[in-house]
Amino acid sequence: MLPAQDTRGKGLSLARRLYRSRTLGLALGFFCVAAGMAPLQPAPWVWGFMLFNAFAWPHLAYQWARLARVPFRAEYRNLLVDSLLGGFWVGAMHFNPLPLATTLGMMAMNNMALGGLRFFLAGSAAQVLGMGVALWLFGPGFVAQTSPEQLYACLPMLTLYPLALGYICYQQAVTLGRHKRELLALSRTDSLTGLLNHGAWKDQLEIEFQRCKRQAHGGAIALIDIDHFKAINDTYGHVAGDVVLRQLSKLLRQNLRVSDQAGRYGGDEFCVILPDVPLAHAAELMEALRGRFGALGYEQSPALQVSLSIGLAAFNPLHDDAMGWLNDADQALYAAKTCGRNNVTCHPPEQPSRRLLNSL
Repeated sequence: MLPAQDTRGKGLSLARRLYRSRTLGLALGFFCVAAGMAPLQPAPWVWGFMLFNAFAWPHLAYQWARLARVPFRAEYRNLLVDSLLGGFWVGAMHFNPLPLATTLGMMAMNNMALGGLRFFLAGSAAQVLGMGVALWLFGPGFVAQTSPEQLYACLPMLTLYPLALGYICYQQAVTLGRHKRELLALSRTDSLTGLLNHGAWKDQLEIEFQRCKRQAHGGAIALIDIDHFKAINDTYGHVAGDVVLRQLSKLLRQNLRVSDQAGRYGGDEFCVILPDVPLAHAAELMEALRGRFGALGYEQSPALQVSLSIGLAAFNPLHDDAMGWLNDADQALYAAKTCGRNNVTCHPPEQPSRRLLNSL
């Protein structure tokens, strides 16, 4: 019957939300029930129990859930107690139509929203049980008409409580939306460098390729390789290697435009999309990046010297897909490594691609 929840934090969050709605709902419900009970002239203990239910029970229920081993389950028990007591007061009021509809309607809305049809049925069973207890204590009866006073007493519950509940649901929706956006960002981000990960960057490459095709715009992409990175890890350790990767990602963020898209392609390879940038200008930008990166010092490893090999390719409208563009950049990177590394090499636009990437 209960949704699977195995974390205490989620249960406490639910308890806090229901504490606010329960405190308001039972306070407003007090006037509804009191107006329905007053003509029946109940005993003093009934008034005392009514006050306890309206103004003490919300705080006790919250503490019960807060201190429980599994707050989520405790809060669902609290909801069943709410339903039991609601049914009790409906029976005690001799089923006065408007207080009955107000009380049971608000509780049914809570139960359906929080537990679906199955929990709604469980709450309905608890309400029937509460009605049975009231019939046993007070005897059967039926009040067929609702007085004007009872009508006015029910209006706050019928108007203010749904408004408050809607606001609470809105806050929850905003929070869930924010969490969804954060999770989406995490799923697209490389955890070490903070740049786009392999899949996210390739998605952006496809978008840029289609934009260039559609609008007949130019652009360039760069594949960047840290020279002899395995030797760096072997000589200085993987911690030093991670520092080098983070330093390059930091330089990329500092030196690229907002519209540029930088990512970690994998291992020691990085990738950059440069929209609306001619190949010659892109080469100047990458040459400046290569120079800045080569001039960096590393406090933990003073002897460490690092360089970059960079392959550049301009958008070619003759390509059928983005992979052709990426393959051009990969060929340029291969040429940069073949020519001795630590340089920027551009793929000639007229040169056809001859090999495929091994890690698409």
